[in-house]
Amino acid sequence: MPCTVDQRVDCDSAVQQITLSFSEDQYFDHLISAIEDAGTGVKGQQLLQSLAQFSIEREAEIEGICSTNHQGFASASSQLHLVSGQSRTLMNDIHAISQSTQISTENVARDKKASVESRAIRQNIDEANEALRDGLAVLRLANQVYDLLGRKSHYSALRALDELQEVHLLKITKFKIADTIRKSIPDTKKLIADAVMADLNTWLFRIRETSQFLGEVAFYHTEQRRARHKDRAEKLLALGNFKLNSAVESVADENEEFDILDNEDLQVDFTPLFECMQIHDALGQREKLKVDYASTRRQQKDLLMPPSITLIDPEGSSLSELLEGIAGFAIIEKATMSKAHGLRSLVDVEELWVSMCQTAMALVSNALSEVTNAELLLKIKGIIALFIQTMTSYGYQVQMLDMFLLTLFDKYAELLKRRFSDDFQEIVSTDDYMPMPIHKSDEYDKVVNVSWYTPEKPRQELRFPCVLPFSQMYPLCCIDIRNFLNQFYFFSDDHFQHLKVVDDTLKSSLDELLCEKVCQSLVDRLSTQYLGQIVQILINLEHFETACQELEQLLVAARSNASAGGTVVLKATEDFRNSKKTAEKRIFELVNSKIDDLIGTAEYDWTASTVETEPSSYMQTLTRYLSNIMNTVLLGLPTEIKELIYFDALSHAATMILSLPLSPDVKCINPNGVANLSQDVEYLTEFVDTLKNPILKENLDELRQTVALMQAENSDDFYDVATRNKKYGRVDAMNGPMLLEKLTHAVQVPVKPDKLMALSSRFGMRS
Repeated sequence: MPCTVDQRVDCDSAVQQITLSFSEDQYFDHLISAIEDAGTGVKGQQLLQSLAQFSIEREAEIEGICSTNHQGFASASSQLHLVSGQSRTLMNDIHAISQSTQISTENVARDKKASVESRAIRQNIDEANEALRDGLAVLRLANQVYDLLGRKSHYSALRALDELQEVHLLKITKFKIADTIRKSIPDTKKLIADAVMADLNTWLFRIRETSQFLGEVAFYHTEQRRARHKDRAEKLLALGNFKLNSAVESVADENEEFDILDNEDLQVDFTPLFECMQIHDALGQREKLKVDYASTRRQQKDLLMPPSITLIDPEGSSLSELLEGIAGFAIIEKATMSKAHGLRSLVDVEELWVSMCQTAMALVSNALSEVTNAELLLKIKGIIALFIQTMTSYGYQVQMLDMFLLTLFDKYAELLKRRFSDDFQEIVSTDDYMPMPIHKSDEYDKVVNVSWYTPEKPRQELRFPCVLPFSQMYPLCCIDIRNFLNQFYFFSDDHFQHLKVVDDTLKSSLDELLCEKVCQSLVDRLSTQYLGQIVQILINLEHFETACQELEQLLVAARSNASAGGTVVLKATEDFRNSKKTAEKRIFELVNSKIDDLIGTAEYDWTASTVETEPSSYMQTLTRYLSNIMNTVLLGLPTEIKELIYFDALSHAATMILSLPLSPDVKCINPNGVANLSQDVEYLTEFVDTLKNPILKENLDELRQTVALMQAENSDDFYDVATRNKKYGRVDAMNGPMLLEKLTHAVQVPVKPDKLMALSSRFGMRS
C-alpha cells in the first residue's frame, strides 16, 4: 500500500513539472520522461489519473474564476473548451506516445537482454583469446627452450625454462597443457644438464688431447727461462748463485710475461666448464658435478699413463711425451682450481699429482735396466730435471722427484764407473811401459795441459823430439780422470738438489777406479821380470801419486757449498805411495837377484898360490851392470830413488860378497885368497867413489873392515874392544872370529881340482 501512495506522489510531481515548464522543449522533455516512467505496469494509469485530476482541478479553478466574472468565464470557458479539446488531443497523443514508448521499451529491454548476452559471449571470447595467447606464449617459450638447446645456449634455455615455470605456466594452470608441460620440466632440465655435460666431456677430451702439447709449450718456456737466467748470470755474476724458480730469478724474469693457457701457440678456453658449473649451480647439482668431474679426471689420468715406456730412444721421445702429458694435465688442474672456485680442491689435485708422479717413476724404474749408456742417462735426467723445474713454477711439490733423481744418479755413477773402468783397464793393458816420446811442440803442450805434470825444464829450453818420463798411459789416464770428473758434475747441471751426494760419490768412485783399475793393475804387472817395465811402472806410480794430490785440491775447489769445509783425502794417494814402495822392492828384488847371479859366478881360490893381477870378472861385470842400469833403465827415476836403489844394491852386494868366505865349504883361506878378495873390494870401492855419494860408500864399511881384519898382521887387535871399535867397528862379532880361524899363512901350490868335482861342489851334485 505505501508503494501505491509513493507512485501516486511521483505521478503528481511529474504532472506538476510538465505544467510548470517554461519552454516547449522543457515541456516535451518532462512529458516524455513522465511517459517513459509510466510505460510499464500501473504507473501509466496513475499518470492518467493525475493528469485527469489536474484537469478537474483546473476546470474547478476555471469555474470558480468564471463565477466571479462571467464574461471572463465565458471567454475562459471558450478557451477552456479549446484547451480541453487540445488536451484531449494531447491525451490521445500521449496515449499513442505511451503505447509507442511501451513498445520501444520492450524493444529496448529485449535489445538490452540481447546486449547483456552478447557482452557475456564477448567476455568469454576475450577470455578464450587471452588463454589462447597465454598458451601460445607457453608453447613458444617451450619451443624456444629447445631452440636454445640446439644453439648450445644452455644457460639461456634454463632461464627460459624457469621463466616458463615461474611466470607463464601460472596463467594457464586451469588448462591440461599446463600440467603436461609442468611434468616435462624436470626431464627438460635433465636434458639441459646432459647436454652441458656432453659439452663438458667433449671439452675434457680435447683438453686431454691437448695436454701433451701444453706440456711441450711449458717445457719450451722453461728452457727459455733457463737461457735468460744464464745470460743474466753471465752479465751479473751474483745472479749465478740463485737457481731457477728462486725468488730472485722470478723477480728478474717478471718482465717476460707468458700465459701458458693463452699464447700464440695454444689457447685453452674454459667457457664450457664455466657454463657447466653455472647450469649445475642453477639446478642445485654442484656436488654431483664435482663428483662426476673428479671421476672423469681420474679416468683421464689413467688413460694418460702408458703400460710401459722405453728409455733407449736416443731422442727420449717416449719419456718426453709421458712427462709432457703429465705436465699439461697438472697445469690444467691448477688452472681449474684457480679459475673454477670450489670445483677442485687442493687435496684432489695433489692426489692426482702424486699418483701420476709415482706411476711415472715406476715406469722409468722398470725401463732403467735397459739403459747402458751414461750419456743417454744424462739426457733422461735432463728431461726429468726440466719437468721438475717446470712443475715447480706451477706450485707443485717435487720432493719425490728430487729423491728419484738420486736413483738415476746411482745408475749414472755405476755406468760411468763401468765405462771408465774398462777404459782404464784397456789403457793399462795396452801401454808399452816406455818413456813417452814427444815429436812436436803442440803435442807437448797437449800432454802437459791434460796431465798433472811439472816439467823440469822451461818449455823454451826443450828441443824436440824429446822424451817425457812417464809412459803414454799416464796422460791417457789423466784425460779419462778429467772426463770422469766433468761427466760426474754434468749430472748436477740444471737441477740436482743432492750436490753433497755428487761430491761424496765422485770421491769414492774416483778412489775405486784409481785404486782398483789403475794402481792395482800396475802392481799386478810388477810380477814381470823385465826391470825396465817395472822402473817405468814406478815412474808412473810416482806421477799418479802427484796427480792424486792435485786431484784432492781440485775436488776441494769443485765441490758444492753443501759439503764445503775441510780437506779431501783420496785413499788412492796412499795406495800409489805404498805401491811405489812395492815397485821399489820389486826393483830391489830384481837388481839383487841379478847381483846374486853375478856374485854366484865368483870363483875364488881361497888357497891360491898367486895373487891375481886384475879384479875378478864377476866384479867387473857387477860394476858394469850397476853402472848400466843406472844410466839406462833407471835413468828416468828420481835421484833419491836411484840413490836408494844404489844403496840397497851395494848393501846387498857387500853382504853377498862377505858371505863367500863365510861359506861352510871354505875351510881355509891363505893370504893370496885374501889379497884377491881385497883387490875386488877395492875395485868395488873405487866404483862407488865415482858415484860421488859418500853415503853409498858406507855400505862397504863392513866388507872393507872385514878384509882389512883378514889382512891384519896382528889379529889379536880384534879381540881388544877398544882397538876393535876403532879399526873394526863394523865387523860382525861372530863373523870376525870365524874368518880368523880359517886364515892360514901357508901358501901351497894346490893340486889342480877336477872340474867335475868343482861343478859338483857348486851345484850340489851327488858324488
